[in-house]
Order: sequence, then structure tokens, then C-alpha cells
Amino acid sequence: MTAPRGRTWPRPSRVRWGLALGLSLATGTHADLARAQIIDRPIPFSAHRRQLTLDYIRTHYDSAARSIRFVPAMIVIHATETPSLDSTLALFEPEELPAFRADIARGGQLNVSSHYLVDRDGTIYRLLPDTLMARHTIGLNRIAIGVENVGGGPYGPLTDRQLSADRWLVRDLVRRYPTIRYLIGHCEYGRFRGTPLWEERDPTYLTPKTDPGGRFMARLRDALGRPVLAHRWSGVTPLPSSAPSSTSSRRTDRGSVGH
Repeated sequence: MTAPRGRTWPRPSRVRWGLALGLSLATGTHADLARAQIIDRPIPFSAHRRQLTLDYIRTHYDSAARSIRFVPAMIVIHATETPSLDSTLALFEPEELPAFRADIARGGQLNVSSHYLVDRDGTIYRLLPDTLMARHTIGLNRIAIGVENVGGGPYGPLTDRQLSADRWLVRDLVRRYPTIRYLIGHCEYGRFRGTPLWEERDPTYLTPKTDPGGRFMARLRDALGRPVLAHRWSGVTPLPSSAPSSTSSRRTDRGSVGH
């Protein structure tokens, strides 16, 4: 795979986290994921994509915003409804929204993407730094880390290895970001309309989503056990000192590949 143009953060590297985190998956479906790994595979993020991201934030969330960074309070699990890792990367790498995404074109030129991409075999790829906003979930992009899983829809159900990888990744993210209090599937994002976490200013900008499905999310939550991350508004908002602000630097279907 050729290196993407426009990269402004470190070269791809293989980073391993193992049992030292106390997050072993040995009791999960696949013990071979007990030594989970994250492979950095950055998509292009040039000055142009940064500006498109800021434009999106100013249009949808805060007209005075000056930063594309955010403090994670939520993880959103997606299914790409694409056949392979390479086909998904080909969708995410363009910095501008492709012409065929007419369904969300009115939302702006910024292309969809996600922070993480989990392949069918459970390999986890990090596409963006965790705290740079990605366009993946309407209304919640500025608080949510996006995790895409290759497949779903016509390309078959998500695999047990993906379930185990998602479990490990969710636990790792919660360990690294104590501000995370919510875990939802893309299909559940509409529950947060009208809550303090919902930032979308256009009340008509909403698209129906069914990924990754209620069954997958139920299995993931069961695998995670306690403590339970909320999947409905619980009254918990990001800490005031860490919330984004304007002065801080702070396929046309019902599937995924973002908003």
C-alpha cells in the first residue's frame, strides 16, 4: 500500500499494547487477540483537510470555532458496508467528499472518515489522532471517537474477531480518556437529539442509520461487562474545563462510512 500524500503526523508504525494494560481478551471469543495491536495507517490530513474540518465545525456546531480538537466523551461503533480494508481506505483518503455522496453533500465538502478501522481479521488501524475531529456521526462528531468495522450489510455480518477487537479497543480508549462516558452504535445516534451532547444546528440534517445493528451492540456490551458505558443520555456531559470552545485550541445507503 503506497503512503498517502498530505500526511502531517508521524509515519505509519506498528504499536502494540499487551497484557500490561490488564485488558486481556483471553476470556473473549478469540484468545489470540489477548495481545491486541494498533497499526498506525494515517489518511491524508493536509492543511486543506484541516480547514475543511474547521469549516464543518463552524457550519454545524460553532460559528466562532478556532480549533478542530475535541475532548472524547463518546465512542461510536460503525460498520462500513464495504467489502474490504482497501476499499474503505479508498473512500476515506480523499480530503473532499466524493461526488457520489450526494446524500450528505449539503453538510459540507469535508469527506467522511473515522479514527479507527477494524479489519475482518480483527486488526485495528488508527487513521487519525484520537482528538482531531472526524466526520462520522451527525451531531456528535465533536465529542466522539469513531470506530469503523469493515463489512456489514451486503458484505456479511461483522466477525467475532472484530467483536473482540472492538472490546479491546473500547477498554483501551476508556483507560486513556477518563472523560469517555458513552458507547453507542451508529444506529443509536438519534437518541441524543435534544440533549446537551447534540451540537447539530440544522434540525433537518439527519440520516437514517442501521449499522452496526442492535445485535452486534448487545454482544459488544455483554462482552465489555462492567462498568457500563451509557448508550442513552445519562445527564453526564464533558467536563466544563475540557469542552470544545471557540477560544480554546481545543454509498448512499443506511450503512456507515460516516456523515
